[in-house]
Amino acid sequence: MQKFKLILIFYVTGLSISPAIAQQKSLFDGKTLNGWHADVPAKDKDPKTPDAFIVRNGMLVSLGDPRGHLITDAIYQNYRLEVEYRFAGKPGNCGVLIHASTPRALYGMFPKSLEVQMQHQDAGDFWCIEEDITVPDMEARRGPKENWGVNGNKLRRIKNLTDGSEKPLGEWNTMVIECFKNSVKVWVNGVLVNEGTNCTVDKGQIALQAEGSEVEFKKLLLKPIKKLSK
Repeated sequence: MQKFKLILIFYVTGLSISPAIAQQKSLFDGKTLNGWHADVPAKDKDPKTPDAFIVRNGMLVSLGDPRGHLITDAIYQNYRLEVEYRFAGKPGNCGVLIHASTPRALYGMFPKSLEVQMQHQDAGDFWCIEEDITVPDMEARRGPKENWGVNGNKLRRIKNLTDGSEKPLGEWNTMVIECFKNSVKVWVNGVLVNEGTNCTVDKGQIALQAEGSEVEFKKLLLKPIKKLSK
């Protein structure tokens, strides 16, 4: 009985020191792109430009070209996003953009945001797109401080913490992005690959990239975080 009481006390105490996760929701229904809209600059000049994002065999697919972004209609704050993805053919570049806002803020293409990189062998890097974030060992991972920036040719990339966290080509990867207040943490296949604080933004839309490589997504699961640990 005493053992049971100790376990119960530990469990109740644990609830007060962990983020509370509300009911999860899927951002993709497996059949349509409802809840999303595409921003593909090439369509401005030629409306007949092919779509960059489609639904195929129950998966959301970024075809890679034409270049652009698939953006949620809704704005999200304080959440954990679980993404299952794989490169459908030749590995290359893609990304999940969080806290997205102003469209085409960089190079007439990228929305103002913080990108969580999915590029093959670089999954979990941060790319600062008119927003910024602070990580430990910043100069070692970003380069000389005088060259830091959030646009143009500034040092916008912040390297992740690990190598070898991605699965072999053709296998499914799981990326988890946790955003709470001004902090962001990223796991790839269960390994913490990046974390930062003092992000210059704490809410916004979520976007997927079409950036040259075909990527399949079979899960986009969002779990709101109600509160943070004390």
